[in-house]
Amino acid sequence: MTHTLLRPCDVIVVNYNAGEFLQGCVRSALEAGARRVIVVDNNSSDGSVEAVEATLASDQLTVIRNGSNLGFAKGCNAGVRASDAEVLLFLNPDCVLAPDALERMFAVLDSGDDVGMVGGLLCNPDGSEQPGGRRDFPTPGRAFAKAFGLAWLGRIFPSLLSDFNLHQTPLPAGPTDVDAISGACMLVSRKAIDAVGLWDEDYFLHCEDLDWCMRFRQSGWRVVFVPSARVVHVGGASSRARPIFVEWHKHRGMLRFYAKFFRHQYPAPLWWLVVLGVWLRFMLVSLWHGGRRLWGRLVGHWR
Repeated sequence: MTHTLLRPCDVIVVNYNAGEFLQGCVRSALEAGARRVIVVDNNSSDGSVEAVEATLASDQLTVIRNGSNLGFAKGCNAGVRASDAEVLLFLNPDCVLAPDALERMFAVLDSGDDVGMVGGLLCNPDGSEQPGGRRDFPTPGRAFAKAFGLAWLGRIFPSLLSDFNLHQTPLPAGPTDVDAISGACMLVSRKAIDAVGLWDEDYFLHCEDLDWCMRFRQSGWRVVFVPSARVVHVGGASSRARPIFVEWHKHRGMLRFYAKFFRHQYPAPLWWLVVLGVWLRFMLVSLWHGGRRLWGRLVGHWR
């Protein structure tokens, strides 16, 4: 059964080697009521786009092929420019919408003139809530506490060191205003985009969604989390093969986000401690990934 929405909605999917997940994502979006799906492909080599093209009519699907991997923000902006819809859903290629998820998010987006962005309940394949779908802004203090296992201190200093991911708090009974939602699933009104501006293309991967949420909030637009709109998100479908590459851009994105929105709050010595902490964490995470890969090769050799 295909749902019918009150206004045209185009879905923008930035794809990079998402494999068979892309077909499930596109199919769920169309069944949920989307007018069409715009796939912005960042030079995939796995045949995922060709497989979708072979099964869908041209009026349901628009494909934009980039000659190289331009990153998530540039891909999203290319999708925005290719659409004339009043409402846009940004959806990761490894997401599948529940049949009524888009309708439920639409109802909240239309519930107030100041609602600019709406996100659903991101779930793991087992149905449990996934981190990142509803968040406080990760101030450098909160991020430091989470990165180095000190988030438990949030019970003592909740405004400084608590975890910015809210998935471990009770699920709200209804739509709730939050600081940020995830770029994996964002329903956004065109009038809000026109007022706030496009995604910041100086991010390549990660933190560009936090940046956009911050800019929406600073411009007076509400960001709302809808717990009844379920979205299954596998997570990492396009990035598992290159974990250190992903971590590099994640940490680089963190520093850009902090520099844009928090640096003015810190004296120079403290700011450089933040920078040092971010790159120290990157080194530790890279060593962990490198060690796992080396161990896997050794085990494979011994077998």
